[in-house]
Amino acid sequence: MNGWIDNLLGRAEPRLSEAGPADAEAIAALHAASFHRGWSEEEVERLLLDRAVITHRAALSGAVAGFIMSRRAADEAEILSVAIDSRQRGRGLGRKLLDWHLRNLAGQGTRAVFLEVDENNLAAIKLYRRAGFREVGRRPNYYPQAGGQAASALILRRDLV
Repeated sequence: MNGWIDNLLGRAEPRLSEAGPADAEAIAALHAASFHRGWSEEEVERLLLDRAVITHRAALSGAVAGFIMSRRAADEAEILSVAIDSRQRGRGLGRKLLDWHLRNLAGQGTRAVFLEVDENNLAAIKLYRRAGFREVGRRPNYYPQAGGQAASALILRRDLV
């Protein structure tokens, strides 16, 4: 009964787990809804089958509400993408998913994690800074924007050891 009430009030706890090829369609749809150029289902499936790629998902009521995907190389990882369903943003789901993902990466021997984020994506930058990421570089004119301008990508790093 409490689970039903939590769902009704929007307080259900997400189920965090590793994503697999069966999640390709849901992840591709979430990515397409979140980014200027979304990944196709085939692109997502290829990444999910890549042994160097680690992907975690957050499910609410059985549906994928968020995901995070990283590629490992030696003792480093690069976060390739993070997306949270627009209806779930601002509720702490991104933070829970990011923290869980980073703990899993650390458990696999990852010592440092890198990512790139659009300098105008203030919500994501706030999330990453709160999680201990710091700016280590910048790629000018990296992300295309409406109106022909391009935004810089901030390169962020977090040490896990």
